[in-house]
Amino acid sequence: MRASYYPGCSLHGTAKEYDLSTRLVCKELGVDLEELPDWSCCGASSGHSINENVSEILSCRNIAIADKKGLDLITPCAACFNRLKAGEKILREDGKKRQDLEKRLDFKFKGEFKIYHLLDYIINAVTIKKVKDRVVNPLTRLKVACYYGCLINRPNKVTQCDYKESPVELDALMEAIGCSVSEWSHKNECCGASLSLIRPGIVNNLVDKLISTAKRSGADVIVTACPLCQANLEMRQSQGFGVLNFTELLGVAFAIKEIDECLNKHLIANTLPL
Repeated sequence: MRASYYPGCSLHGTAKEYDLSTRLVCKELGVDLEELPDWSCCGASSGHSINENVSEILSCRNIAIADKKGLDLITPCAACFNRLKAGEKILREDGKKRQDLEKRLDFKFKGEFKIYHLLDYIINAVTIKKVKDRVVNPLTRLKVACYYGCLINRPNKVTQCDYKESPVELDALMEAIGCSVSEWSHKNECCGASLSLIRPGIVNNLVDKLISTAKRSGADVIVTACPLCQANLEMRQSQGFGVLNFTELLGVAFAIKEIDECLNKHLIANTLPL
């Protein structure tokens, strides 16, 4: 299997362990990731509320690169996924804007590919069966709280997610590698990552609420599919509770030796029963 890969800014900075674990896991699953050449920021910031045109151009520039390759496009970042899907929606549904963007970016949109969040790609393109077949170290002693955040599922008219209010994909994937999954009410509550710099007090309260709720559910760790959520939940808490990227647990279950390099990059030391 071949796919275009858009890592996004976070995975080349604060979330290098997510990038590395993504590449390792995809290789193990037989997915050949081809990083988009000359990719740039997708505009996943407050930019879209300040200058809509710039935000659209940023996301559509990366789509234009992917469109020329013609391979399905994968991104592990929930925020990047949301912005790329928003750009795709414009190109597919707004003829006037599409023509303007095509002129500005010097391309002709064919749209013969699909944009996936990595979680969705593993579930629906790779399949859970193939994941199960690769497990050599089932994580049967680990109980996880699956945290989706805001942007993988919402708004549904952009993301086209089937489970916008009660997502289950990550739960199913964690169960496939042997984990037990907590029932908890905060799996897609906002963690406040976008307010981290300007309203830290609000963010601290949101993070504390999430961490405390996950602990009360009996979970050993929070597992997430968003690098912004992961960093925010890890940095803004005071309880020493682990927050991992879902690809890291897949890597442990697949017994990929290099995955220890990812686990050792976290701020909170790993003391989990892996």
